[in-house]
Amino acid sequence: MAISVVTNVASLRAQRNLAKTTEAMGQHINRLSSGLRINRAGDDAARSAISEQMSAYQLGLKQAERNSNDGISMIQTTEGALHEMSDIVTRMRELAVQAANEGTMDSTERGYLDQEFQLLESELNRIVSVTEYNGHKLIDGNMSAGISYQVGMRNTSGDRIGITVNNSDSTSLGLNDELLTSSTGAQAAITQLDNALQTINTTRGTLGATQNRLEYTISNLGVMHENNEAGNSRLKDVDVAEETAGMARSQILSQAGTSVLAQANSLPQAA
Repeated sequence: MAISVVTNVASLRAQRNLAKTTEAMGQHINRLSSGLRINRAGDDAARSAISEQMSAYQLGLKQAERNSNDGISMIQTTEGALHEMSDIVTRMRELAVQAANEGTMDSTERGYLDQEFQLLESELNRIVSVTEYNGHKLIDGNMSAGISYQVGMRNTSGDRIGITVNNSDSTSLGLNDELLTSSTGAQAAITQLDNALQTINTTRGTLGATQNRLEYTISNLGVMHENNEAGNSRLKDVDVAEETAGMARSQILSQAGTSVLAQANSLPQAA
């Protein structure tokens, strides 16, 4: 057998195998400590790309859910104002019915009724002027052209839900400044107030239906997010049992490799 005084081939092989073992053990430790099977694109380029795409999709789902909740909050604010306006118009109608009674009402009593009637109409218009959500006026005609909430991931009409609220001030509701100082004026006010109530209730019904739709949308987004998260977890999360077994194996090989390297370094350097 030829003897080399330059190269210890056995030692080089032992060093190379020990380096591989050390690298493998480092990967096991990294995966177990992070809880992720994919910590960088190099771990699995294809799965890493899919996982990143799914993560972006998840973020979009959560934002769409927040958008939907914003839409519900806006609707609830609008509906609350319209509820108060409905109560006001109902009271105004009650006053008009009372003033229309020619048998018991005189001009003085009608004057008292009219005073409350006019104050209520002013309050109705005040509510219209101050009702807003996040700085946006809601029932003064600002939303008559409609606004849309992005409740999906894509740029399609199906990913948006529109909300429209027309101007709800007294003029738009058809209240033409009738006075209750006469039975004729009171009778005309009754008809106008009936129409105003119908308009308000129609708007409230549309808003209620839209709120229900948004609530179903949120529920569906939650299911989609849950399923997407589960799929992404299967792609990138570590298999603890597998990695623990792999690390134990690497530790055994590392200990054996260290021992073998020591023995190889003491051998004659045979070519």
